[in-house]
Amino acid sequence: MRQQKQASYLDAFIPIVVLVSLLGAAVYLYGDNSSSGPNQIALLFATFTAALIGLKNGFTWKTLEEAMIKGITISLGAILILLMVGALIGTWLLSATVPTLIYYGLQIIHPSWFYAAGCLICGIVAMSIGSSWTTAATIGVALLGVANGLGLDPVVTAGAVISGAYFGDKLSPLSETTNLAPAVAGSDLFEHIQHMLWTTVPSFVIALIIFIFMGFNADVSSESSKIDEIATILQSNFNISIINLVPLAILLGLAIKKMPAFPAISIGAVIGAIWALLFQGDLIASQVNPDEGVLVSHFKLVWATFFDGFSLETGNAKMDDLLSGGGMSSMLTTTWLVMTALMFGAIMEKTGLLELFVKSILKVAKSTGSLIASTVATCFGTNLVAADQYIAIVVPGRMFKEEYKQRGLRSVNLSRTLEDGGTITSPLIPWNTCGAYMQSVLLINPLDYAVYAFFNLINPFLAIVYAYLGIKILKIKPKTMQQGTPASEAP
Repeated sequence: MRQQKQASYLDAFIPIVVLVSLLGAAVYLYGDNSSSGPNQIALLFATFTAALIGLKNGFTWKTLEEAMIKGITISLGAILILLMVGALIGTWLLSATVPTLIYYGLQIIHPSWFYAAGCLICGIVAMSIGSSWTTAATIGVALLGVANGLGLDPVVTAGAVISGAYFGDKLSPLSETTNLAPAVAGSDLFEHIQHMLWTTVPSFVIALIIFIFMGFNADVSSESSKIDEIATILQSNFNISIINLVPLAILLGLAIKKMPAFPAISIGAVIGAIWALLFQGDLIASQVNPDEGVLVSHFKLVWATFFDGFSLETGNAKMDDLLSGGGMSSMLTTTWLVMTALMFGAIMEKTGLLELFVKSILKVAKSTGSLIASTVATCFGTNLVAADQYIAIVVPGRMFKEEYKQRGLRSVNLSRTLEDGGTITSPLIPWNTCGAYMQSVLLINPLDYAVYAFFNLINPFLAIVYAYLGIKILKIKPKTMQQGTPASEAP
């Protein structure tokens, strides 16, 4: 058996340089289409580079291959959810669930407070169901449709959706990341949530204030006729009724009851298909070949909606884009990106290249403020390199856990920081699994909406400010009961 050598700093930097160079070239050459293939190729070449370094350092190809397979295996749950979200969007377009949300949204949400209201609505829904992904795929898609009707900026709207979705996801006890962070750090779930309030709530309030200001300054004075036009198109193509929102209500109910995301979204998609057959008969009839018979043609169209989405021609190109999409096939590019990103992250972790960066950081992180700032930076860097928010929580959490304990810091400080730096920044990176997902659902490049995802930008910065000022940094206090009693983490 070959003896494995410790990686050098040069070893660690080479794959990063390759990745950053190729990703930069992909964005330069392909622009918004960089996530449709070029980024995946960049990640593959960076993976091969890291693998070659691993082979040089004594790792066998079998070991590296097993690491890549394990990395992909971790993503299978997310891939299943991705595919089913594609089906859900397709059936919810056909069943008029999304068009109905758009229609009523146009009636009740005023442009002057639309951005803030959309952010708040997404926050409440995500907190209730514990999923930023489901919130973006349902409420987020509808809000983008409303923004189009009101003549508001869809990129700013996407930033508001991301801000609200990740605020709610971060504080929800139903969220996977909210449970993962304290599990890695060794803290209690509800103490973790309580401790996060100090950085999360002020960040969200600041974001809402900014969105309110932007809404009041939005110029929509000439868009009232456009709203009427969109409402007319929706009514002429769909049977608009409050009953169309039942699939959404069922999905939210299942999520609140803590049903796992994949079966809940699957049920939501199936209910959408049933609702389409029950309440959108005229629409389906206009889309099928009458020579095939009513039963066969209707069933065939609904079936196709699951895998190929829904397409509508209204005579208005923008409305066609808005009311068409979905299907599992629409998620295949994102699935490809997720797999290649996690392959690269798995190789970097297995060969010890990620650990080198953390060790070098600890050498210069002398104060509590610099330690927490370094943790935030490491989480963000892991999101950039490993391209997955779970890795960005688990890897830094494992590596910094003992250091926090040695410095007398309670584990809730670490768990909060893992979320402030890892969970929050993941959707801002196009090749990250979260960024890729959000682009596939919202159809807006993360590099564009990141500027307006104010909550996601403010939260990590505020966490660092708190750390340097010593605000709500909890210390381990020793028990004074018996000699030899270990230290506790009493507040």
